[in-house]
Amino acid sequence: MKKSTIIIKEDCLEDAILVSQQIPEFENAYPKSEYEKRLKGVKHLILTAYLSNKPVGFKIGYETPTKRNFYNWMGGVLPKYRQLGIAGNLLEHQEQWAIKAGFQRILVKTRRKHTAMIKLLQKHGFLQIGIIPYNPNKETRILYEKKL
Repeated sequence: MKKSTIIIKEDCLEDAILVSQQIPEFENAYPKSEYEKRLKGVKHLILTAYLSNKPVGFKIGYETPTKRNFYNWMGGVLPKYRQLGIAGNLLEHQEQWAIKAGFQRILVKTRRKHTAMIKLLQKHGFLQIGIIPYNPNKETRILYEKKL
């Protein structure tokens, strides 16, 4: 499969949730009600990546209370479709949308155990701005930002 076959659509919450429920790293995937609660009344972006009309990746984020920052909240790609550039494609689409929407920066919080996500963020110019220690250490949260 080629990167050019990736189609990204906005506002397909049901498909994004379907993908999230199949991501093995999300031991306790959020129910639809949690997505609706977080996205209600705020500017937000729901992206779903498709290959051959099958949802294979997603990225969801929303504005922070300051309304200047965009929080990249949830995202993932099904294991079978990783290493095809889908996560990077979603991240780039999100960044372009956030710029057009007038946000000043994108914020991300990930866990130390998600090494692929950390590498992706660094590759796309995100800088580490903080750490929230957890026990066990693999659950430690790492905060990143990218100024737009």
